[in-house]
Amino acid sequence: MRTKFALAAAALAALLISGGVMAGGAKLKVGDKVEKLEGVDETGKSWSGADLLGKKTIVLYFFPADFTGGCTSQACGFRDNIEKLSGKDIMVIGVSGDTAETHAKFKAHHKLPFHLIADTEGKLAHEFGVPFTKGDKSATVKVDGKEETFVRAGTAQRYTVVIGKDGTVLAVDPVKDAKGDAERILKLVSK
Repeated sequence: MRTKFALAAAALAALLISGGVMAGGAKLKVGDKVEKLEGVDETGKSWSGADLLGKKTIVLYFFPADFTGGCTSQACGFRDNIEKLSGKDIMVIGVSGDTAETHAKFKAHHKLPFHLIADTEGKLAHEFGVPFTKGDKSATVKVDGKEETFVRAGTAQRYTVVIGKDGTVLAVDPVKDAKGDAERILKLVSK
């Protein structure tokens, strides 16, 4: 006969296995301290935000895919407001499930003055509780006059995470207006 303790332990184990509770650490939420920020940038090299944490306000904007309408509007909105954002000591970083190669082309094509992180496994998205769906998807788009097919390993939902100068999470927000996200962030950090 099982004791109440054994039943509770079995229920907890089932939750951990099924993903009801994140094994290996909880998702970062508003008020939590960010200890590390790592990924692979558009050059294919390891990227670390260690030099930024605790020194600048960091805006991580998660987006579904390079070269799509809403994602291009969002990226260009941050690009067009980069001087205002930098003037408030804000560092912008884009994150999606696209590859570093696709990010490099997207960044060059739209003249984006910030890093794009290739979160192909959804690890960074998972750290902040941003919904991420694994599975290859492809899109054929015209870049510099020729058609190219890009494959991404997963899709993040559109969220923006703001990490304060003290290294704590200030916001983890789903984004409804991709084009206006940069303006929204400027208002948020001006409060």
